[in-house]
Amino acid sequence: MKLKTVFLSALALAVGLAAFDSAGAATYTIDSAHSSVGFQIKHLAIAKVNGSFTDFGGTFEFEKGKAAAWSVEATVQMASVDTGNDDRDDHLRNADFFDVEKFPVMTFTSTGVEMESDTEGKLLGDLTMHGVTKAVELDLEFNGAVTDPWGNDKVGFSAYGKINRKDWGLNFNKVLDTGSLMIGETVKISLEIEAAKNK
Repeated sequence: MKLKTVFLSALALAVGLAAFDSAGAATYTIDSAHSSVGFQIKHLAIAKVNGSFTDFGGTFEFEKGKAAAWSVEATVQMASVDTGNDDRDDHLRNADFFDVEKFPVMTFTSTGVEMESDTEGKLLGDLTMHGVTKAVELDLEFNGAVTDPWGNDKVGFSAYGKINRKDWGLNFNKVLDTGSLMIGETVKISLEIEAAKNK
């Protein structure tokens, strides 16, 4: 009986500590006016094309110094792709690439954060795009927390990584006379995020 009592007490303590660990986490909403979702891919094996998505949003749980309590859910409207060229953007929206009529939204849901220092670590999560969900890992930078002149609590993060677009079924390509691919398969991701604490 005593062993059972000790076990139950330990279990209750563990649950209590876990609840306490996340109790201070607050919800923040991404400020899209001061954030960006960018990407880069090779073209003709000799140049790099930069692009972004202009319609995105999300929320995350954050408590400074307690990465175990951090989590994020974000969405990107695929039709908002912008590479600075209308014809190219229209091609990206059609069935050769994003097929936005069938798959209008890309989502990211975090599965964990592993900080190696106060400011640098890894963001782990599931990226769903083109009807496929795959695990991804991004380098994460915590850029700081401030209160703006209007009394809003703000935080900033940067995240970078690489994915292979073929893992999400984005297979369109052409082979050049040199044997190189017209469009690279590796896509570099660059996120700059500012968010405000919900009131």
